[in-house]
Amino acid sequence: MATCYPAPVVPGQTRIGWIGIGVMGGAMASRLLSAGYSVTLYSRTPSKAIDLQSKGAHLAESPADVARVSDVVFTMLGHPSDVRQIVLEGPKCILSSLNPNGVIVDHTSSHPALARRIFDAAVEKNCWAVDAPVSGGDTGAKEGKLAIFAAGNEDVVKWLNPLFDVMGKGTYMGGPGKGQSCKIANQITVGANLLGLSEGLVFADKAGVDKGKFLEAIRGGAAGSMVMELFGKRMIEKDFRPGGFAEYMVKDMGMGVDVVEEEGEDVVVLLGAALGKQLFSGMVANGDGKLGTQGLITVIERLNCM
Repeated sequence: MATCYPAPVVPGQTRIGWIGIGVMGGAMASRLLSAGYSVTLYSRTPSKAIDLQSKGAHLAESPADVARVSDVVFTMLGHPSDVRQIVLEGPKCILSSLNPNGVIVDHTSSHPALARRIFDAAVEKNCWAVDAPVSGGDTGAKEGKLAIFAAGNEDVVKWLNPLFDVMGKGTYMGGPGKGQSCKIANQITVGANLLGLSEGLVFADKAGVDKGKFLEAIRGGAAGSMVMELFGKRMIEKDFRPGGFAEYMVKDMGMGVDVVEEEGEDVVVLLGAALGKQLFSGMVANGDGKLGTQGLITVIERLNCM
């Protein structure tokens, strides 16, 4: 059976592959199943797929097996090294068996240079690749309200919009790698917001101000933000369950600090991003790398002997 592109994306006809079913990926794949799409999964830990299988998903034995029966293969992995291995390397990788006109969509927060490499490798196989990292955390993934930064061939991105619409809102960012560059800029912004919110809460607490009233008072002013809406209450209640791991912020903000040297672009001075990377590295050093990003407040509390 030939793959779908450029035929319309239709539930029940367009075959979806999904690799990476953690907190974010599992919720996103679940939404596609609920929308009526046939989904084939691969997981290095098959037991993690039980819930999605109960909703109708099929489990494959390798990334290559997923690609062989899919029109669009989504990946939502942890690190660029995982993406490289799953998509590009070895006889069981996605590109080893993706059919002509098949599309790879990488939702992982990864490196722009790797996104360009995957795009070029896909084109050589008469396929397409789109880098489309997301923002919105576990809440956005569950509610279908993710911001999706999609890059690659513009026509292919437009073709994917019915799938993106199930998960959130896709925005075309430009050629290959631009989605990843946008996500790095997003993480720099989120990291700065998390730091400001953490320090504001610690200061309010030290000053004897009720932290809940503090958040309510500033919500409608210039200090209000989506970061506050998503994480403010969690910080107060010390709910550090992860939507995204703190250790991933070290990776993401590190790519922002280091990317200019690797790509030969103009030097960008990013003092806030460098500080943010170090503070999240502090969380990892404290054994808290698997906490949610809102756990940054624990670093500020430790610095203030709280």
